[in-house]
Amino acid sequence: MMDSQHEMKDEEVLRKAMEDPSYFSLLVDRYEDAFLRKAMGVVHNREESEDIVQETFTKIYRYAGNFKKQKGIEFKSWAYKILMNTSFTHYQKLKKSNANTEYLDPVLYEDKPEEGGQDFAVMHDARQAVNEVITQMPEYFARVLKLYYLEDKSYADICKTEKISLPTLKMRLFRAKRLFEKLSAETENQHGNTH
Repeated sequence: MMDSQHEMKDEEVLRKAMEDPSYFSLLVDRYEDAFLRKAMGVVHNREESEDIVQETFTKIYRYAGNFKKQKGIEFKSWAYKILMNTSFTHYQKLKKSNANTEYLDPVLYEDKPEEGGQDFAVMHDARQAVNEVITQMPEYFARVLKLYYLEDKSYADICKTEKISLPTLKMRLFRAKRLFEKLSAETENQHGNTH
């Protein structure tokens, strides 16, 4: 019985988990470590990464019914999109709540020397995914998102670069993030069957 469970495709496990929650632990076993590495690549904080992974699995379980309706999309790409959106949101909260963000390296930044090649590959994929979405956005939204999240610039620096006031920047970032989430979902739908 156990062997056949381990050979089941992710999509099948998710479908079965909707009727019998015990199946969901199979997905947790398969993805927990990889999710944790990817979250660490964004927030560089173990505790926060564990929260992100837990929240991601909760969302995957809660929205399992939505996944079923999306024909041709692999579980893996759908699950990683949820993980990245959750990581992105946590990163933004951390940036706001921590005046001292010493441990917060720029989100999805280049390889850090002490990390293995696999983590670099994971972060590179995430960076590519974020860049792909950003390129679809209006230029003024794309610029502030890149400056704030990918280049880790402060509000003051961005205001100077963009020649805008702080309230304007905050509103633009808020709108840009909303648009980013919308485009992420659309990109996932378009590319789902190519992954």
